[in-house]
Amino acid sequence: MRRLLRFLRRPVVLVVAAVVAAALAFGLYWFQPWKLWVDKTVNEARPGQVTSASAVPPRSAPADAGAPAPGPAGTASNPAPVAPAGLPPGPDAGPVTLATGRFISHEHATKGTVVVLRLADGSRVLRLEGLDTSNGPDLHVWVTDAPVKEGRAGWHVFDDGAHEDLGQLKGNKGNQNYTLPADADLARLTSVTIWCDRFDVSFGAAELVPA
Repeated sequence: MRRLLRFLRRPVVLVVAAVVAAALAFGLYWFQPWKLWVDKTVNEARPGQVTSASAVPPRSAPADAGAPAPGPAGTASNPAPVAPAGLPPGPDAGPVTLATGRFISHEHATKGTVVVLRLADGSRVLRLEGLDTSNGPDLHVWVTDAPVKEGRAGWHVFDDGAHEDLGQLKGNKGNQNYTLPADADLARLTSVTIWCDRFDVSFGAAELVPA
């Protein structure tokens, strides 16, 4: 026992133990293996489904006793309202679907769909619906110009060309919204990937098909 204690107290042994401990700590930080068994579910409402306050009709003002009674709509005294031509949809118009897609699996099994919506204010949102993939370190949502390929051939292609990073993946399960930059060209950026930026690999991807 004394020999073992003397051996463990040697400077070389202490240095080796410190190096091993540091390597283990770095490995845990870098790979974060526990995330493979920990799911994060994030569910966000689909944009445009919540009725805004402007949709509530205003309370009518009391009628003026001296004002003439309104005649039938469309008469000379009470012409029917005419909507101005060429105006954009009002604030209560629903979102317009621009593109859709369905995920395929790459390094990890991935399911779900993608829809790109244009809102009434002209902004665009990329929405993931029914997403189900693995958790992992440094996961991001990218729109890219790379083709979506089945199998290992498609794992690493998405950082070869142009891409827009829409931010970190909010959760590996659920329904989530990601704002598209105003200058993102969807004629050129035709795919979506759940991209692991730390290891440069796609967990899953979807081709964007114009609606």
